[in-house]
Amino acid sequence: MFFNTWADLWRIVVVGGLAYLSLVTLLRISGKRTLSKMNAFDLVVTVSLGSTLATILLSKDVSLAEGVVAFCVLIILQYAVAWLSVRSVTVRHLVKSEPSLLFYRGEYLDHKLKTERITRNEVNAAIRAQGFGKLAEVEAVVLETDGSFSVITKSTDDPNSTLKGVSKPAFLFDTEHFKTNQP
Repeated sequence: MFFNTWADLWRIVVVGGLAYLSLVTLLRISGKRTLSKMNAFDLVVTVSLGSTLATILLSKDVSLAEGVVAFCVLIILQYAVAWLSVRSVTVRHLVKSEPSLLFYRGEYLDHKLKTERITRNEVNAAIRAQGFGKLAEVEAVVLETDGSFSVITKSTDDPNSTLKGVSKPAFLFDTEHFKTNQP
């Protein structure tokens, strides 16, 4: 069916506008962290907020008030989990994954590639996307907790390396630097 009534269209305009305004207001109040995509839990919250907005817009069975309450529940749960994960190692390990080293000093880490279900071609694509033409220019490629790739350029063994905190297989501990800087 292409058209029911003008009242249905006006309902979408009015309820949609109010729901959108409510969501934007709640997101501004809750802060930037609410829509970050730092891990899988954050992605689920973002998708859930969008799905809730769509349901409010298109379903006559869901009132605007019910939709706004649903927004509040999702944002409060996201806030609570983020707050707890900052303060509790146990919660952090339940909610967040660790970054994975996929390529290091010219070597693909095939075990990690298989574990993360990533191919060498995908690693190469990430390297090319960062503008590198040679693997020799790359120190490491890390699969981040949000599913993105980080490509680290060659550098000296710097004690402030961004690779600190990224788990590396034991055979990669070829310098004292990495032995002493593991979390």
